[in-house]
Amino acid sequence: MMVPAALLLLGALTALLAPRLLTRAHWPDREPVVALWVWQCVVAAVLVCCVLSMTLSAAAAWVAVRGQVFAPAPHAVVDAYALSTGGPWAATLAVLLACGGAWSAAMLIREIARARARRRHDRAELLVRAPLLPGEEPEGDRLVVLEGERPDARWLPGAAPRLVITTAALRRLKGRQLDAVLAHEQGHARARHDWLLHTSAALAQGFPQVPVFAAFRDEMHRLVELAADDVASRRFGRLTTALALVELNEDRGVFGPGAVPEAHVPQRVQRLLAPPERLPAVHRLGLTATAALVPVIPVLVAFVPGLRALG
Repeated sequence: MMVPAALLLLGALTALLAPRLLTRAHWPDREPVVALWVWQCVVAAVLVCCVLSMTLSAAAAWVAVRGQVFAPAPHAVVDAYALSTGGPWAATLAVLLACGGAWSAAMLIREIARARARRRHDRAELLVRAPLLPGEEPEGDRLVVLEGERPDARWLPGAAPRLVITTAALRRLKGRQLDAVLAHEQGHARARHDWLLHTSAALAQGFPQVPVFAAFRDEMHRLVELAADDVASRRFGRLTTALALVELNEDRGVFGPGAVPEAHVPQRVQRLLAPPERLPAVHRLGLTATAALVPVIPVLVAFVPGLRALG
């Protein structure tokens, strides 16, 4: 019964070391899309470790579960896992991990429910501020212009996503700056960044003491903005996108001394004005492939005794 313990140790080491390595690295700002993929693979590896450890612990604790998990396996494979030596801690570990999985699912469901409630509230408020004209379809337009004194542009996801922009933003954004803002928001929508934010928020809220989940949430909020900035800058230029960011946010106090809200905006503008050199294509491919292998490692660890038994 060393495999469940080894899987837990592997998951703990991944959850502890991966956030430190990724947050200290400089390449994520150069390749935010690759960094998003790497973070997802790391979190997936931690979750896979927990699921496999729970499954093997449950197989050691209860014969019925063992029969289901190892039904097609030869007796030599079952004996290789030494399931009968699990002792009483196997059932305890399986129950704890199962409770953690159920809690994670509950947090995700709660986050999705909250997001839907916020979306319904936003759409109801949008309907009040921009009522439908006679003959107008409820979900006919993807772009909605609202009267407002504060420059703002945001994407409302959903079955019929909409881009909402205020008249103040239209007055302040010059020429292609408006196109850059629209491209930025469309980049969020096409990549479904809202699902990444929901998942990371659910894990961080459900397990606030686990560093990898808190770092995952924080980095998702930062990296999705960098990725959307790159989408806009590739189409309309980095200077145009940076000026659009300044025009939208300069009245929010994010550029002055002691700025707290949306403090990442100045760094985003600086990154656009002085863009870091992209990684070579071979390096990007290597990082992507290496990250894809990370969740495979716990699977290989779980299969080692069985493969050895088969010779």
